[in-house]
Amino acid sequence: MKHNKVGSVMTTDVVRAVYGTPFKEVARMLAAHRISGLPVVDEDDKVIGVISETDLVARQAATSGPYEPRRRFAFSGLTRGARRQAARVHARTAGRLMTEPPVTAHADDTIVEAARTMAQHQVERLPVLDEADRLVGIVTRRDLLQVFLRPDGEIRDEVIEDVLGRTLWLTPRSIDVSVVQGVVTLTGHMERKSETEIALSMTARIDGVVDVVDRLSYRLDDARLRAQEQALHGVADDWLRKM
Repeated sequence: MKHNKVGSVMTTDVVRAVYGTPFKEVARMLAAHRISGLPVVDEDDKVIGVISETDLVARQAATSGPYEPRRRFAFSGLTRGARRQAARVHARTAGRLMTEPPVTAHADDTIVEAARTMAQHQVERLPVLDEADRLVGIVTRRDLLQVFLRPDGEIRDEVIEDVLGRTLWLTPRSIDVSVVQGVVTLTGHMERKSETEIALSMTARIDGVVDVVDRLSYRLDDARLRAQEQALHGVADDWLRKM
């Protein structure tokens, strides 16, 4: 099956900062480009951190007010995370303000893999790297949602050609495939239960599929046959060990 890659939906014109970019310049770039975050790169264009609007707001929130005494931190008594947060209060550059290590994706990653990374780390964007781990783009949650804009007819063709044809070697009309709003319904009769499981599993992994409705029947439950074969194999192994 063909899976859309991150490189096909990413933005290649990436707004970026370097370690020494001033705080106010970072804020200006975010506002000017109407973005909520950007990567920080080194001299080799490798991503060393990420800055978001949240980082800027947190920095301002931790700053003492005009009539408040300047806050002092006993760094020796703080945890590593607390020391980093305390240092951000006085951060003047992107390098001191950024979150590190950065969470990234590669251009050859599938959209599903990128979505899992975003969900796992609870981030809204991922800097995209090439084979040499250099920045080549950035992908957002909105970019990943483009996969669900695939036309129903395109999804149906992929199910018929890739799943039923190339994988299961079935004729196009042997199984009825209908797709409505990304929901695929498979209807028909197959020879083995394992074939229905393959059809359903592979269809569910196709880009743009929202859900799969199973209306497949089968003649032979080969799951029982496999269980019996494994049991017989185990008996034979015991017999051989005793010889």
